[in-house]
Amino acid sequence: MNNKKAHHIRLFSPSDEHRWNDYVDNHSAGTPFHRIPWKKTVEASFGHHSYYLLAEESDGSVVGVFPLFHLKSFLFGNYLTSIPFAELGGPLADSAGALQALVDYGIDITKNLKCDYLEIRSRNAIPGFKVKSLYYNFSREIFPEVEANLAAIPRKSRAAVRHGIKSGLTAEFGNHLLGQFYEVLAHSYHTLGTPVFSFGYFRRLLANHADSSQVMIIRTKEQTPVAAVMTFFYRDQVIPYYAGSLLEFRKLAPNDFMYWELMKYGCEQGYRIFDFGRSKEGTGSFDFKRHWGFEPKPLAYQYHLHGIADLPNLSPTNPKYRRKIQLWRGLPYFATKAIGPIFARYLA
Repeated sequence: MNNKKAHHIRLFSPSDEHRWNDYVDNHSAGTPFHRIPWKKTVEASFGHHSYYLLAEESDGSVVGVFPLFHLKSFLFGNYLTSIPFAELGGPLADSAGALQALVDYGIDITKNLKCDYLEIRSRNAIPGFKVKSLYYNFSREIFPEVEANLAAIPRKSRAAVRHGIKSGLTAEFGNHLLGQFYEVLAHSYHTLGTPVFSFGYFRRLLANHADSSQVMIIRTKEQTPVAAVMTFFYRDQVIPYYAGSLLEFRKLAPNDFMYWELMKYGCEQGYRIFDFGRSKEGTGSFDFKRHWGFEPKPLAYQYHLHGIADLPNLSPTNPKYRRKIQLWRGLPYFATKAIGPIFARYLA
Protein backbone atom coordinates (compact mmCIF):
# COMPACT_ATOMS: atom_id res chain seq x y z
CA MET A 1 0.00 0.00 0.00
CA ASN A 2 1.46 3.32 -1.04
CA ASN A 3 0.68 6.18 1.28
CA LYS A 4 1.38 9.49 -0.48
CA LYS A 5 0.67 11.71 2.51
CA ALA A 6 3.41 13.56 4.38
CA HIS A 7 2.86 11.43 7.44
CA HIS A 8 4.39 7.99 7.63
CA ILE A 9 1.72 5.34 8.31
CA ARG A 10 2.75 1.88 9.40
CA LEU A 11 1.40 -1.14 11.25
CA PHE A 12 1.80 -1.44 15.00
CA SER A 13 4.53 -3.73 16.34
CA PRO A 14 4.79 -5.04 19.93
CA SER A 15 7.65 -2.64 20.68
CA ASP A 16 5.21 0.26 20.09
CA GLU A 17 2.90 -0.66 22.98
CA HIS A 18 4.17 1.91 25.47
CA ARG A 19 4.20 4.74 22.89
CA TRP A 20 0.74 3.79 21.62
CA ASN A 21 -0.82 3.74 25.10
CA ASP A 22 0.87 7.00 26.05
CA TYR A 23 -0.52 8.67 22.96
CA VAL A 24 -4.06 7.43 23.68
CA ASP A 25 -3.84 8.44 27.35
CA ASN A 26 -2.80 11.97 26.41
CA HIS A 27 -5.30 12.48 23.61
CA SER A 28 -8.52 14.27 24.56
CA ALA A 29 -10.63 11.65 22.76
CA GLY A 30 -8.69 8.62 23.99
CA THR A 31 -10.66 5.75 25.55
CA PRO A 32 -9.76 2.44 27.21
CA PHE A 33 -10.95 0.75 24.01
CA HIS A 34 -8.17 2.42 22.00
CA ARG A 35 -5.45 1.02 24.25
CA ILE A 36 -3.45 -2.13 23.54
CA PRO A 37 -4.99 -4.20 26.39
CA TRP A 38 -8.27 -4.17 24.42
CA LYS A 39 -6.41 -5.40 21.33
CA LYS A 40 -4.82 -8.24 23.27
CA THR A 41 -8.15 -9.28 24.78
CA VAL A 42 -10.01 -9.37 21.47
CA GLU A 43 -7.24 -11.26 19.68
CA ALA A 44 -6.87 -13.89 22.42
CA SER A 45 -10.62 -14.31 22.99
CA PHE A 46 -11.99 -14.28 19.45
CA GLY A 47 -9.09 -14.78 17.06
CA HIS A 48 -9.92 -11.74 14.92
CA HIS A 49 -6.96 -10.25 13.04
CA SER A 50 -5.99 -6.66 13.84
CA TYR A 51 -4.51 -3.87 11.74
CA TYR A 52 -3.41 -1.18 14.20
CA LEU A 53 -2.13 1.86 12.31
CA LEU A 54 0.44 4.30 13.65
CA ALA A 55 1.04 7.77 12.16
CA GLU A 56 4.51 9.23 12.70
CA GLU A 57 6.33 12.42 11.84
CA SER A 58 9.76 12.35 10.20
CA ASP A 59 11.40 12.45 13.65
CA GLY A 60 9.50 9.33 14.71
CA SER A 61 7.05 11.07 17.05
CA VAL A 62 3.55 9.58 17.15
CA VAL A 63 0.88 11.92 15.77
CA GLY A 64 -2.02 9.52 15.33
CA VAL A 65 -3.38 6.01 15.84
CA PHE A 66 -6.17 4.02 14.20
CA PRO A 67 -7.10 0.60 15.66
CA LEU A 68 -8.77 -1.76 13.19
CA PHE A 69 -10.02 -5.36 13.26
CA HIS A 70 -11.07 -7.63 10.42
CA LEU A 71 -14.25 -9.68 11.04
CA LYS A 72 -15.54 -12.21 8.57
CA SER A 73 -18.43 -14.65 8.96
CA PHE A 74 -21.22 -16.22 6.92
CA LEU A 75 -23.93 -14.66 9.10
CA PHE A 76 -22.61 -11.13 9.51
CA GLY A 77 -20.43 -10.46 6.49
CA ASN A 78 -16.86 -9.38 5.82
CA TYR A 79 -15.85 -6.00 7.22
CA LEU A 80 -13.20 -3.88 8.90
CA THR A 81 -14.19 -2.10 12.11
CA SER A 82 -12.70 0.35 14.57
CA ILE A 83 -13.21 -1.40 16.86
CA PRO A 84 -15.17 -4.52 17.85
CA PHE A 85 -17.02 -4.99 21.16
CA ALA A 86 -16.35 -1.32 21.97
CA GLU A 87 -18.50 1.77 22.11
CA LEU A 88 -15.76 3.88 20.52
CA GLY A 89 -12.51 3.30 18.68
CA GLY A 90 -12.13 5.61 15.71
CA PRO A 91 -8.89 7.31 14.67
CA LEU A 92 -7.10 9.72 17.00
CA ALA A 93 -4.77 12.30 15.48
CA ASP A 94 -3.00 15.58 16.15
CA SER A 95 -3.98 17.14 12.83
CA ALA A 96 -6.43 16.85 9.96
CA GLY A 97 -3.57 15.67 7.74
CA ALA A 98 -2.61 12.81 10.04
CA LEU A 99 -6.26 11.84 10.44
CA GLN A 100 -6.78 11.75 6.67
CA ALA A 101 -3.63 9.69 6.15
CA LEU A 102 -4.78 7.11 8.71
CA VAL A 103 -8.26 6.89 7.21
CA ASP A 104 -6.90 6.57 3.66
CA TYR A 105 -4.69 3.70 4.79
CA GLY A 106 -7.67 2.04 6.44
CA ILE A 107 -9.63 2.32 3.18
CA ASP A 108 -6.70 0.72 1.33
CA ILE A 109 -6.83 -2.24 3.74
CA THR A 110 -10.59 -2.50 3.24
CA LYS A 111 -10.10 -2.77 -0.52
CA ASN A 112 -7.17 -5.19 -0.31
CA LEU A 113 -9.12 -7.52 1.98
CA LYS A 114 -12.17 -7.23 -0.30
CA CYS A 115 -14.30 -6.20 2.66
CA ASP A 116 -17.90 -5.07 2.29
CA TYR A 117 -17.23 -1.92 4.27
CA LEU A 118 -15.14 -0.05 6.81
CA GLU A 119 -16.89 0.96 10.04
CA ILE A 120 -15.57 3.79 12.23
CA ARG A 121 -16.99 4.32 15.73
CA SER A 122 -16.36 7.87 16.93
CA ARG A 123 -17.99 10.56 19.03
CA ASN A 124 -17.74 13.14 16.27
CA ALA A 125 -18.24 12.66 12.55
CA ILE A 126 -15.33 12.61 10.11
CA PRO A 127 -16.13 14.58 6.92
CA GLY A 128 -16.84 12.51 3.82
CA PHE A 129 -18.30 9.36 5.43
CA LYS A 130 -21.83 8.02 5.57
CA VAL A 131 -23.27 8.30 9.09
CA LYS A 132 -25.75 5.92 10.72
CA SER A 133 -27.79 7.18 13.66
CA LEU A 134 -27.90 4.09 15.83
CA TYR A 135 -26.25 4.58 19.21
CA TYR A 136 -26.36 7.35 21.77
CA ASN A 137 -23.96 7.94 24.65
CA PHE A 138 -25.10 8.88 28.15
CA SER A 139 -22.65 10.60 30.46
CA ARG A 140 -22.63 13.40 32.99
CA GLU A 141 -20.62 14.96 35.79
CA ILE A 142 -20.17 13.25 39.15
CA PHE A 143 -20.62 15.90 41.83
CA PRO A 144 -18.08 16.08 44.68
CA GLU A 145 -20.75 15.41 47.36
CA VAL A 146 -22.50 12.04 47.55
CA GLU A 147 -25.89 13.53 48.45
CA ALA A 148 -25.73 15.96 45.53
CA ASN A 149 -25.50 12.99 43.15
CA LEU A 150 -28.51 11.32 44.74
CA ALA A 151 -30.51 14.55 44.55
CA ALA A 152 -29.64 14.89 40.83
CA ILE A 153 -31.39 11.59 40.02
CA PRO A 154 -35.00 12.26 38.95
CA ARG A 155 -37.66 11.46 41.55
CA LYS A 156 -38.93 8.14 40.18
CA SER A 157 -35.46 6.62 39.76
CA ARG A 158 -34.35 8.06 43.11
CA ALA A 159 -37.31 6.31 44.73
CA ALA A 160 -36.20 3.05 43.09
CA VAL A 161 -32.71 3.49 44.55
CA ARG A 162 -34.19 3.99 48.02
CA HIS A 163 -36.46 0.99 47.54
CA GLY A 164 -33.40 -1.16 46.83
CA ILE A 165 -31.73 0.15 49.97
CA LYS A 166 -34.82 -0.52 52.12
CA SER A 167 -35.14 -4.01 50.61
CA GLY A 168 -31.74 -4.87 52.06
CA LEU A 169 -29.73 -5.02 48.83
CA THR A 170 -25.97 -4.86 49.33
CA ALA A 171 -23.01 -4.32 47.01
CA GLU A 172 -19.61 -6.01 47.00
CA PHE A 173 -16.62 -5.12 44.84
CA GLY A 174 -13.85 -7.51 43.86
CA ASN A 175 -12.51 -9.28 40.81
CA HIS A 176 -12.63 -12.56 42.72
CA LEU A 177 -16.39 -12.31 42.09
CA LEU A 178 -15.99 -12.91 38.34
CA GLY A 179 -17.73 -16.30 38.46
CA GLN A 180 -20.82 -14.85 40.11
CA PHE A 181 -20.79 -11.92 37.69
CA TYR A 182 -20.74 -14.31 34.74
CA GLU A 183 -23.67 -16.38 36.02
CA VAL A 184 -25.83 -13.28 36.43
CA LEU A 185 -24.76 -11.93 33.03
CA ALA A 186 -25.40 -15.22 31.23
CA HIS A 187 -28.93 -15.45 32.68
CA SER A 188 -29.58 -11.82 31.77
CA TYR A 189 -28.38 -12.31 28.19
CA HIS A 190 -30.60 -15.38 27.84
CA THR A 191 -33.61 -13.32 28.92
CA LEU A 192 -32.74 -10.66 26.34
CA GLY A 193 -32.27 -13.25 23.58
CA THR A 194 -28.60 -12.37 23.11
CA PRO A 195 -25.71 -14.89 22.89
CA VAL A 196 -23.35 -14.49 25.82
CA PHE A 197 -19.58 -14.12 25.48
CA SER A 198 -17.28 -16.79 26.83
CA PHE A 199 -16.13 -16.72 30.44
CA GLY A 200 -12.57 -16.53 29.12
CA TYR A 201 -13.29 -13.20 27.45
CA PHE A 202 -14.22 -11.56 30.76
CA ARG A 203 -11.34 -13.24 32.55
CA ARG A 204 -8.92 -11.74 30.01
CA LEU A 205 -10.59 -8.32 30.22
CA LEU A 206 -9.93 -8.22 33.96
CA ALA A 207 -6.41 -9.59 33.61
CA ASN A 208 -5.44 -7.14 30.85
CA HIS A 209 -7.05 -4.21 32.69
CA ALA A 210 -5.98 -5.28 36.15
CA ASP A 211 -5.40 -1.75 37.42
CA SER A 212 -8.45 -0.17 35.80
CA SER A 213 -11.37 -2.60 36.03
CA GLN A 214 -13.64 -3.86 38.77
CA VAL A 215 -16.53 -6.30 39.21
CA MET A 216 -19.44 -5.48 41.51
CA ILE A 217 -22.14 -7.90 42.68
CA ILE A 218 -25.53 -6.91 44.11
CA ARG A 219 -27.08 -9.36 46.59
CA THR A 220 -30.39 -9.64 48.38
CA LYS A 221 -30.50 -9.77 52.17
CA GLU A 222 -30.52 -13.56 51.72
CA GLN A 223 -27.18 -13.18 49.86
CA THR A 224 -28.57 -14.18 46.44
CA PRO A 225 -26.67 -12.47 43.58
CA VAL A 226 -29.29 -10.55 41.56
CA ALA A 227 -27.26 -8.02 39.54
CA ALA A 228 -23.67 -7.51 38.46
CA VAL A 229 -21.55 -5.04 36.54
CA MET A 230 -18.00 -4.91 35.15
CA THR A 231 -16.68 -1.36 35.17
CA PHE A 232 -13.66 0.36 33.65
CA PHE A 233 -12.03 3.29 35.45
CA TYR A 234 -10.18 5.45 32.96
CA ARG A 235 -8.62 8.82 33.74
CA ASP A 236 -11.46 10.70 35.47
CA GLN A 237 -14.25 8.44 34.22
CA VAL A 238 -16.36 5.62 35.67
CA ILE A 239 -17.47 3.44 32.73
CA PRO A 240 -19.88 0.59 33.61
CA TYR A 241 -19.68 -1.58 30.51
CA TYR A 242 -21.03 -5.12 30.95
CA ALA A 243 -24.00 -5.49 33.27
CA GLY A 244 -26.98 -7.72 33.90
CA SER A 245 -29.68 -8.53 36.42
CA LEU A 246 -32.13 -11.32 37.12
CA LEU A 247 -35.61 -10.56 35.82
CA GLU A 248 -37.38 -12.38 38.66
CA PHE A 249 -35.92 -9.89 41.18
CA ARG A 250 -36.75 -6.70 39.30
CA LYS A 251 -39.30 -5.69 41.99
CA LEU A 252 -36.29 -4.96 44.23
CA ALA A 253 -34.92 -2.42 41.69
CA PRO A 254 -31.45 -4.04 41.60
CA ASN A 255 -30.32 -2.07 38.54
CA ASP A 256 -31.08 1.31 40.10
CA PHE A 257 -29.40 0.28 43.34
CA MET A 258 -26.37 -1.10 41.46
CA TYR A 259 -25.72 2.04 39.44
CA TRP A 260 -26.22 4.24 42.48
CA GLU A 261 -23.67 2.22 44.44
CA LEU A 262 -21.25 2.55 41.53
CA MET A 263 -21.82 6.29 41.22
CA LYS A 264 -21.38 6.73 44.96
CA TYR A 265 -18.14 4.74 44.81
CA GLY A 266 -16.91 6.92 41.92
CA CYS A 267 -17.73 10.06 43.90
CA GLU A 268 -15.88 8.79 46.98
CA GLN A 269 -12.84 7.87 44.89
CA GLY A 270 -12.67 11.29 43.22
CA TYR A 271 -13.85 10.44 39.69
CA ARG A 272 -15.53 13.26 37.77
CA ILE A 273 -17.55 11.64 34.95
CA PHE A 274 -20.08 8.82 35.03
CA ASP A 275 -20.24 7.35 31.52
CA PHE A 276 -23.34 5.17 31.23
CA GLY A 277 -22.17 3.96 27.81
CA ARG A 278 -24.13 3.52 24.61
CA SER A 279 -27.74 2.50 23.99
CA LYS A 280 -29.96 2.30 20.95
CA GLU A 281 -32.95 4.63 20.74
CA GLY A 282 -36.19 2.80 21.44
CA THR A 283 -34.66 0.24 23.79
CA GLY A 284 -35.22 -0.33 27.50
CA SER A 285 -31.67 0.67 28.38
CA PHE A 286 -32.09 3.96 26.48
CA ASP A 287 -35.20 4.80 28.52
CA PHE A 288 -33.59 3.66 31.78
CA LYS A 289 -30.68 6.06 31.34
CA ARG A 290 -32.93 8.96 30.41
CA HIS A 291 -35.00 8.31 33.52
CA TRP A 292 -31.78 8.70 35.48
CA GLY A 293 -31.46 12.24 34.14
CA PHE A 294 -28.81 11.54 31.50
CA GLU A 295 -29.24 13.25 28.13
CA PRO A 296 -28.54 11.15 25.01
CA LYS A 297 -25.72 12.34 22.78
CA PRO A 298 -25.56 10.78 19.30
CA LEU A 299 -22.45 8.81 18.41
CA ALA A 300 -21.02 9.07 14.90
CA TYR A 301 -20.87 5.53 13.53
CA GLN A 302 -19.62 6.03 9.99
CA TYR A 303 -19.02 3.85 6.96
CA HIS A 304 -16.99 3.59 3.79
CA LEU A 305 -18.90 1.15 1.58
CA HIS A 306 -16.86 -1.05 -0.71
CA GLY A 307 -18.66 -4.31 -1.54
CA ILE A 308 -22.24 -3.29 -0.67
CA ALA A 309 -24.60 -0.51 -1.71
CA ASP A 310 -26.51 0.13 1.53
CA LEU A 311 -25.45 0.78 5.09
CA PRO A 312 -25.19 -2.45 7.10
CA ASN A 313 -27.68 -3.14 9.89
CA LEU A 314 -26.47 -5.77 12.35
CA SER A 315 -28.53 -4.33 15.19
CA PRO A 316 -30.85 -6.63 17.18
CA THR A 317 -33.56 -4.04 16.48
CA ASN A 318 -33.37 -5.05 12.81
CA PRO A 319 -36.68 -6.87 12.07
CA LYS A 320 -34.88 -9.77 10.37
CA TYR A 321 -33.23 -10.67 13.69
CA ARG A 322 -36.37 -10.55 15.85
CA ARG A 323 -37.41 -14.11 15.08
CA LYS A 324 -33.89 -15.34 15.89
CA ILE A 325 -33.98 -13.48 19.22
CA GLN A 326 -37.30 -15.13 20.13
CA LEU A 327 -35.90 -18.55 19.23
CA TRP A 328 -32.81 -17.93 21.36
CA ARG A 329 -34.97 -16.99 24.34
CA GLY A 330 -36.82 -20.28 23.94
CA LEU A 331 -33.65 -22.39 24.17
CA PRO A 332 -32.69 -23.93 27.53
CA TYR A 333 -30.35 -21.73 29.54
CA PHE A 334 -27.58 -24.34 29.66
CA ALA A 335 -27.65 -24.61 25.86
CA THR A 336 -27.34 -20.85 25.30
CA LYS A 337 -24.47 -20.70 27.78
CA ALA A 338 -22.64 -23.48 25.92
CA ILE A 339 -23.12 -22.33 22.33
CA GLY A 340 -23.56 -18.59 22.87
CA PRO A 341 -19.83 -17.77 22.63
CA ILE A 342 -19.71 -19.32 19.14
CA PHE A 343 -22.09 -16.65 17.84
CA ALA A 344 -21.12 -13.83 20.22
CA ARG A 345 -17.61 -13.62 18.78
CA TYR A 346 -19.12 -11.96 15.69
CA LEU A 347 -21.59 -9.69 17.53
CA ALA A 348 -19.14 -6.82 17.57
